[in-house]
Amino acid sequence: MKIDFLAAAQSELDDAFEWYEAQQKNLGVQFIAEINAAIKRISAYPDSYMLIDSTIRRCLIKRFPYSILYGINVDMIVIIAIAHLHRKPNYWQGRLS
Repeated sequence: MKIDFLAAAQSELDDAFEWYEAQQKNLGVQFIAEINAAIKRISAYPDSYMLIDSTIRRCLIKRFPYSILYGINVDMIVIIAIAHLHRKPNYWQGRLS
């Protein structure tokens, strides 16, 4: 399945990468590797993750306090947010229009 990121989700990913890289060299790279592994799992089994809204699913990231929130269109997975688990719950809901 094709994967598409909303601009806001891509920005969250970029910001998290930069923050982790600033904390420790290669930690941002490890974060991206975990995100990529999760996206591969989502792509292989898109319906297997927990519904948190009528059409939005959440995949938790290993080792990092983040989740990928996504929706499924006919032939595309749309990444809505790369959400930190300890900040502003449900802030991403405004992106669902």
